[in-house]
Amino acid sequence: MSRGSELAQGAREIGRDALGLCRKNLKTIVLLAAALVFVWLLGEVASGEIMRLDTLAYELIVERLRSDALTPFMEAFTSLASVVVLAVLAAVIAALAPGKAPGWCVAVNLVCVVVLNTVLKAIVQRPRPDGFRLISETGYSFPSGHSMVSMAFFGLLIWMVWRYHRKDVMRIVWCVVFGLVIAMVGISRIYLGVHYASDVLAGFCVSLVWLIFYVKCVAPLFVAVDAPRAPR
Repeated sequence: MSRGSELAQGAREIGRDALGLCRKNLKTIVLLAAALVFVWLLGEVASGEIMRLDTLAYELIVERLRSDALTPFMEAFTSLASVVVLAVLAAVIAALAPGKAPGWCVAVNLVCVVVLNTVLKAIVQRPRPDGFRLISETGYSFPSGHSMVSMAFFGLLIWMVWRYHRKDVMRIVWCVVFGLVIAMVGISRIYLGVHYASDVLAGFCVSLVWLIFYVKCVAPLFVAVDAPRAPR
């Protein structure tokens, strides 16, 4: 074997080992990345400056996308993270999802995220954007509560579907749908003028950190014992 072939084979083996290591530690990598992004955003917001990210998102989403036809759809997406909608979905999950207490699993998750969001907003105290709101909102802006709630709630549904649904195309479809809902709730908050993009991104990041902890340490107490995986 030539020297070049040996080097190429060695590079491929290193690549496979690195990929395997990443797969085994994916949750840890995602957790650290989300935590670092949140800390960075927190530092930028604490400086009191409007971030370049916020300006770009305003120009793209507010100035270019806003229209009378699109606004009702954005209002519909933002309502998916409302108390009424989530309460109905939680009731459906409690009735249909596997496990000894899936309803409690969802409820505890939501309560904890709402409390966490309230505490963070009280600490940071960032004012909401002003002058271009399409709906009325009160309270502080950072991090976005709707973004945190949507990531926590629909992210938990993704975990449940991926863990307990049989391996078929619908498992992928449902996960993609819930992922799109999470993204659109965040975008709708920027579109409606009640949050900066950094609020939304921070909400996603801190809620993702929480969700990784929750599905690892808390959720199995509610759903794992009596919820065997569906047939493959």
